[in-house]
Amino acid sequence: MNRIGPRLAASLLATTMLVSGASAETIRWARGSDALTLDPHSQNQGVTHNFAHHIYETLVDRDVEGNLQPRLATSWEMKADDPNTWVFHLREGVTFHDGAPFTADDVVFSLDRARSEKSNMRQLHADVASVAAVDDLTVEVTMDGPSPLYPNNLTNTFIMDREWSEANNVVEVQDYAAGEDNYAVRNTNGTGPYVLQSREVDVRSVMTLNENHWAETPPAVTEIVWLPIADNATRIAALLSGEVDLVQEVPVQDVERLQGSNGIHVTTGPENRVIYFGYRFGEEPLKSSNITEGNPFNSPQVREAMELAVDRDAIQKVVMRGQSIPTGVATPPFVNGWTEALNAYPAPDIDRAKELMAEAGYPDGFTVTLDTPNNRYVNDEAISQAVAGMLGRIGIQVTLASRPVAQHSPLVTSNDTDFYLLGWGVPTFDSAYVFNDLVHTKEGDYGAYNGGLYSNPELDAKIQSLGTEVDTDVRNATIAEIWEVVKGDRVLLPIHNQVLAYAMRQGIELPVHPENQPLMTSVTFTE
Repeated sequence: MNRIGPRLAASLLATTMLVSGASAETIRWARGSDALTLDPHSQNQGVTHNFAHHIYETLVDRDVEGNLQPRLATSWEMKADDPNTWVFHLREGVTFHDGAPFTADDVVFSLDRARSEKSNMRQLHADVASVAAVDDLTVEVTMDGPSPLYPNNLTNTFIMDREWSEANNVVEVQDYAAGEDNYAVRNTNGTGPYVLQSREVDVRSVMTLNENHWAETPPAVTEIVWLPIADNATRIAALLSGEVDLVQEVPVQDVERLQGSNGIHVTTGPENRVIYFGYRFGEEPLKSSNITEGNPFNSPQVREAMELAVDRDAIQKVVMRGQSIPTGVATPPFVNGWTEALNAYPAPDIDRAKELMAEAGYPDGFTVTLDTPNNRYVNDEAISQAVAGMLGRIGIQVTLASRPVAQHSPLVTSNDTDFYLLGWGVPTFDSAYVFNDLVHTKEGDYGAYNGGLYSNPELDAKIQSLGTEVDTDVRNATIAEIWEVVKGDRVLLPIHNQVLAYAMRQGIELPVHPENQPLMTSVTFTE
């Protein structure tokens, strides 16, 4: 029997009492994990961004169809006499939550902060040479060369108030991996549609309507009660009992049951996110293996054997209950550069995999620890358990180390893992976002999530060229060349693209967002 912990039970009780008898404008929103931090430039992570989008805003945004739309910038264009410079025209009359006016100076400060050394967002701005305010409502971003896709990189770069940041000593970005704290980690001052009222990390946060927001039509939701509930059964029980109104991460085993439950409905749709495994490259022995000389993952035969041991279709059918789309490439179909040919994957072949292990010099296999999150992606721990079992058939004995994403993510970014599961969304809808973070050598602005430390200088040069290539045909040909190498080298082991399910009480409508970042401003009430 599932038991609700005392802190969570108290939180749910307080929330129920708070909204008891209230109108439908309050949404009690349950997620599997909490935002890692409230410092808006510290972590490039989906749940963290999703929380922040309600409080802070970006220059541009995407709708549920994936189209770019204005937010704090009303329009943007390449400068007529300088194709290296983007001009952003800002929205007039916007104020921060503390009443301070929003100006170009705040944009300059925020973009410079986002591309600073400690920022986990800096790779999105790697081609930026300088940012300057022309006047209070105009900003010019000069690139190292023509960069026609740069606005696509801005959908998760939030704008902060320079004066508030300076007054509260948060000019520098939080160093999350080092466990650093700062005022912006738990306090906010954005221009967004909601104002943070209270926050208890991993338990409960409350946001209320920003009465001074610039939007002409206020959202139907006037209060958000954010409830991180890591345990799947507890999260669904809270929905069925009426203690929460919306569950974003619905376990695949519960979709059919909820669809048949009175007073509940479920919305499903594909996410712009791939689930994959990464592994350590390099000459040093793996920390968690019984192989003390050399690194088995350096062997192309071992990586091929692992792919042949993994049964993606079985994972889709058994682990995901059909709620996934198996893939052979580490990018979703939404993304420029994806093709049917890249998406193909081999059928499992255990005999051939064993032959490859022997050819690589590991006829008896080896041991390794697999690090996995247990509250970030749909059935993440179960996927890792299944893959561990499949690899065991070819002699790779896997020890599973399962953690909440708040502890898992730093293992990857600090390269302190031999073998790991991760999911990757692509908010730019372009392959360069995958290459910049996951494939490029970890150096400078690149390779932030290259947890395996893969390095290919020739490929690095091609990846960097994508940032300033203006000829679409040439650029797409380079993307295809990079994918050919990435797939041929098996730099990553992709499993599937996520399919999302949102469950909510009857009378609430919320479409599935392709980046799994729904805004409560999109909620409509039908009763």
